Amino acid sequence: MQTVTAVAHRGAPYRFRENTTDSLRAALQQGADAVEIDVRLTRDGVPVLLHDETLKRLWGHDRPLRSLSADEVRGLTAGGVPTLAEALAATDGSQVMIDLPGPVDRRTVNAVLDDVRQCGAQDRVHYCAGAEAMLAVRAADPSAEIALTWKSLAPPRPGLLDAVRPRWLNYRFTLVDRDLAARVHRDGRLLSVWTPDTGRSLRRLLDLGVDSITTNRVDVLCALR
Repeated sequence: MQTVTAVAHRGAPYRFRENTTDSLRAALQQGADAVEIDVRLTRDGVPVLLHDETLKRLWGHDRPLRSLSADEVRGLTAGGVPTLAEALAATDGSQVMIDLPGPVDRRTVNAVLDDVRQCGAQDRVHYCAGAEAMLAVRAADPSAEIALTWKSLAPPRPGLLDAVRPRWLNYRFTLVDRDLAARVHRDGRLLSVWTPDTGRSLRRLLDLGVDSITTNRVDVLCALR
């Protein structure tokens, strides 16, 4: 088996609440090569870690993030939702995959990229999301490392690939078979997958030769690897 990059999906969510600094640190202690985080903007334009549009599922407040200031988010969650800058500090020296849940506009992309630059983290951050978001990232940063998330067996259009210039194609793991893996590699790109959690699924993907696996059970992946 080749060495696969082990990416911790939102940290170690079986041990700590997802997208928190405790979760990120725990995943790195479990052996993760990288952590995946979800970043959205508060009302006042601060990038923070949250996958959902609201605080309801994780924090019990049915309040849209976009309606809250960063200070209000901090108060409602007792500081549990970190800013992107805080997350980058907590993962100092480690690789970070920033997912941008939609909708993503230029304001969001610029705020995220500005924080990454100010933290001096350009060399250890790459970005993943669908075509619209990754086109915006590429326009804002010609040197950004991109994993284009793709949810169809039909390959991305050549024009889109030329515009985004992804290093990685990022597929849901259930779509990946030997033919797809061979096609991605033949075209000179790396193949990343999300989010298998069972030992059986992880073994299958390792056997297929994928280059990166994003999982909620990074400890299991590291043990298999």
